[in-house]
Amino acid sequence: MSANVETMFYLREKPWHGLGIRVGTAPTSIDALVLAGLDWEVIQKDVYTENGSLIAGYKINTRSTDNAALGIVSDRYKVVQNEEAFQFTDDLLGKGVTYETAGALQGGKKVWMLARIPHRYIIAGDEIAPYLVVMNSHDGSSGIKVAMTPIRVVCQNTLNLALDSAKRIWTAKHTENVMSRVHEAEETLGLAERYMVELGRGIDALSKIRLTDKKVMEFMQEFFPVSLDLPEVQRKNNLRLLGDMKRRYWEAPDLSHVAKNAYRFVNAVSDFATHADPIRRTKNYNENLFLRTVEGNPMIDKAYKMALAAA
Repeated sequence: MSANVETMFYLREKPWHGLGIRVGTAPTSIDALVLAGLDWEVIQKDVYTENGSLIAGYKINTRSTDNAALGIVSDRYKVVQNEEAFQFTDDLLGKGVTYETAGALQGGKKVWMLARIPHRYIIAGDEIAPYLVVMNSHDGSSGIKVAMTPIRVVCQNTLNLALDSAKRIWTAKHTENVMSRVHEAEETLGLAERYMVELGRGIDALSKIRLTDKKVMEFMQEFFPVSLDLPEVQRKNNLRLLGDMKRRYWEAPDLSHVAKNAYRFVNAVSDFATHADPIRRTKNYNENLFLRTVEGNPMIDKAYKMALAAA
């Protein structure tokens, strides 16, 4: 194995790609918000047309520190301040959960806090670390969201599979009774535990599905077709991306002990989806990748369904 391949696979960064501020010393969510620079409020103001006419039924959410516009929402929308959104997580601290990182995306339109659940899971010979991402939006795009994000520790791959048997994401809308619907600590941890148990069963099932090299190549070419009828530029780009994904399946040191099975394939796709360099890196690439990590990466979900169908 070349030194380049070994370096490429061992220098993976965590799926949040340096976003946010490290808040591991925060004893409460309030302290974490201060450390992360999220200790500001959302102020609602009336919305007017260019000629000064009031637009009825709508408000604009602004940030108290700099008056930045966060989003236009209906007047039924109830603001949930950062402090309120993350306050319920303080109950989790008594269960051994620790804050790790917090930050804002899209100029404050979305704020988030990452916490690690202390339980240690060994699944298919791998250590899987369970994380909770709590997210709140101020642009009306979503409510409060709590998402499980399991990470395969050896390579920092996400294994947030869309399981039919257990929920990975829990949400509450921005309505008048939103705070009464945010999950309490016991319920949140119970749902998280169930997801990890079902994830273990799912990975065990994947490990029993043997895949030939030919089948793996067929799967990968569904992501990146390289037929001659494609435009030359697209074909060239797909060949580069396909080569990257192939290396992550056949050459990744952290998969050397894993048989040629569906679990290995899903890991290779997860590795690619989480860490591969895109053809073009846009300004918001890291933020968008983080959101896909939280909300579910379509590429990983597709690989999981493909692998199950091969059973």
